[in-house]
Amino acid sequence: MNANEINDTEEYRNSIKTVDSDGKRIWIYPKKPKGSWTNARTYVSWVLLAVLFALPFVKINGNPLIRLDILGRDFYLFGMHFTPQDFHLFVVAMLTLVVFIALFTVVFGRLFCGWVCPQTIFMEMVFRKIEYWVEGDSSAQKRLNKAPWTPEKIRKKVIKQTLFILVAVLIAHTFLSYLIGPERVFNIITSSPSENFGGFLAMIGFTGAFYFVFASLREQVCTTICPYGRLQGVLTDNDTIQVAYDFVRGEPRGKKKRKPARKANPIASMQAAVADTDSATGVSEAPPLKVLGDCIDCTLCVQVCPTGIDIRDGVQLECVNCTACMDACDEVMVKIDRPKGLIRYDSHNGVVNQTRNIFTPRAIAYSIALGVLIIVNIILFAGRTNVEAIILRTPGKLYYETEQGEISNLYNYQLFNKTTELYVPEFRFPDHPDAKIQFIGDAPELTPDMMSEGAFFILLPEDQVQERKQSIKIELWEGDKLLESTETNFLGPIK
Repeated sequence: MNANEINDTEEYRNSIKTVDSDGKRIWIYPKKPKGSWTNARTYVSWVLLAVLFALPFVKINGNPLIRLDILGRDFYLFGMHFTPQDFHLFVVAMLTLVVFIALFTVVFGRLFCGWVCPQTIFMEMVFRKIEYWVEGDSSAQKRLNKAPWTPEKIRKKVIKQTLFILVAVLIAHTFLSYLIGPERVFNIITSSPSENFGGFLAMIGFTGAFYFVFASLREQVCTTICPYGRLQGVLTDNDTIQVAYDFVRGEPRGKKKRKPARKANPIASMQAAVADTDSATGVSEAPPLKVLGDCIDCTLCVQVCPTGIDIRDGVQLECVNCTACMDACDEVMVKIDRPKGLIRYDSHNGVVNQTRNIFTPRAIAYSIALGVLIIVNIILFAGRTNVEAIILRTPGKLYYETEQGEISNLYNYQLFNKTTELYVPEFRFPDHPDAKIQFIGDAPELTPDMMSEGAFFILLPEDQVQERKQSIKIELWEGDKLLESTETNFLGPIK
């Protein structure tokens, strides 16, 4: 614990670095980072971008690998077709994801934000790099924005904004491909706007939204909008691994002298010593020696931060763990011949006590909950059938008795085929082998990924109807393969 931390009132947490006291936006000009961590993040971003743009085109058994058609209520995940009838699977999967995020955050903080989040990847690895390439580093960008409008400034601004719009268009098309599929996106592109006016408006809207986010809103998404950042303050503790400044090693800050001090005048030194001598004891008191920490207060860690914070103030919600400050600090440490890692991935306890404990009670509790949910997911997915049947008695209709001594009930059915195969199911009644079925119209054929609906009568011999209301089991078979099993109610006369 150092003096700065003891006296820290944490006033820096009362506001964010991108907004001044009047509530006006402070534009951030981060210095271009460089170093081993930045290189690693760049390579990871290349892989993730390639995956992001390629996934909509990948298919398994003719089905898209991933498609999330929310409006059409049509979903594909790893080539499996999910319908609204699988909503319970979606709920459990989302709960599993939430618990996983909580566990990951408890252990690693906002590591996801810095390495995997699409907002960070596009902002820092695409749009920011375009900005550096066109306008130069942070100082050059500041000079350009303050300069009058000259042909050179207009040229650079037009080039940058044009590239921004083109990238936003590419992102919008890719995003829509995840929702409606690349085939429909291509059809919208190649058709007249009047033929696909809704799709055309969606393209314009998503393009404008992405352009606004990355050209204007930028880091405000991470610091004020993203709910995951707000979770950090709730989920993290002193054992969470985050980008941390080693204040034990770095404080007190101070500039290191590059040149040796001039030789002191011996007479002046003697006079000063005599002046400082205690008149009562006659003992000279030398001024205390100030020992500086490794931080030379160069502020490079602040200059490279894309959210404008000073990591030396402590862990903050605005930090997205992008590692830019780590690279900047390591470069300085090498120059002043000090060990790297003054800013590093570590926990508060790792900095203070040199102890790191990932398996905390909170992490163990979340791990157990996650394990239980994963088992539940496995059971639910293993029990998921290729065909789902909803068979219900037609509302408002009673039974009736036939001349052959049978009791008949009318039913409506909906059959959902979740596969790419064609099924012509056979209806069987395992508990009532003498039951008959009469379809109103043709017997159903289950085309791939489609729903079939209609109505039919179920007839039971009168002697097998023992109750006013009884349950009847219905099975759907394709040859010797059981597709689905369900139950419904059967009404009969009171006995």
